[in-house]
Amino acid sequence: MNYKPIIIVGGEPNSIFFEIFFKVIKKKIKSPIILIASEKLILNQAKLLSYKINLNLINENDLIERKKKLKKINLINVELKQKKAFNKISSKSNKYISSCFDIALRLIKKDISNKLINGPISKKTFLKNKFNGITEYLAKKTNTKEFAMIIYNKKLSVCPMTTHLPIKYVSKRINKLELIKKVRLINKFWKTKFNKKIKIGITGLNPHCESIDNFNEDKSIVSPAIKRLKKLKYNVQGPYAADTIFLKNNRKKFDLIVGMYHDQVLTPLKTLFEYDAINITIGLPFIRVSPDHGPNEAMLGKNKSNYLSLYNSIKFLDF
Repeated sequence: MNYKPIIIVGGEPNSIFFEIFFKVIKKKIKSPIILIASEKLILNQAKLLSYKINLNLINENDLIERKKKLKKINLINVELKQKKAFNKISSKSNKYISSCFDIALRLIKKDISNKLINGPISKKTFLKNKFNGITEYLAKKTNTKEFAMIIYNKKLSVCPMTTHLPIKYVSKRINKLELIKKVRLINKFWKTKFNKKIKIGITGLNPHCESIDNFNEDKSIVSPAIKRLKKLKYNVQGPYAADTIFLKNNRKKFDLIVGMYHDQVLTPLKTLFEYDAINITIGLPFIRVSPDHGPNEAMLGKNKSNYLSLYNSIKFLDF
């Protein structure tokens, strides 16, 4: 069986990504990997962390013209002007990260692969307040209008209606149409990927789905959207109070829980599964997955980081 390669953008160079990558590639992986990153950075970090890695150097045209056979780990080298292997996260890496993404998206457009993983990236320095996260960045780059972020675990997954958005803006971004669109996307993804009709629970926005204001978003927005989705034959229930839906006997009723904002659903999921979850962007013209953790600059060079989320990301795309 021929497996399409998994394209991996290394992401923020001053992160723990390559440490966990070195650990993961020792595992059994069927698909070849096309790593887009700095060769010098990889070799420096491998040396500092006492890992050995065999890289098959290729270039973009080799892949497009199918000139070179892929091996287990293939590298497209992107130059990074950085004197030290480990440094501080800053905007100096922005051009490098952007170049890596551009190469990856060109390869996907040429049908080299339909599978993308990116390492962690600092939203503060790379996105510069232009995008809430890499989810939105890739949606813009691919002209995708409808998309959603899913934090996936085979036992339970979550989808926040709003992603990396300050809490004071959340209520302004909740509307019936967006909730209906998210559920449609999720349902389609589950049917395509897992051949299953998904069971979805939906939280309210306010504590206990109640509000002391005259306007209650849960009654005026969330409930009507759920009612409409039920008429359209989607398997949805809610709105549920966010402080009880994750209790054992409640969460076992659902495959996925849609929440109104990022921490409302990510906090309980990470408490339940820790690193055993991955971040999936659905709605893009390819499957994008990333490990569910940040650059973790404080752990650089310590060789103590958990590789499970990256391993699960690769295994999810290893088909």
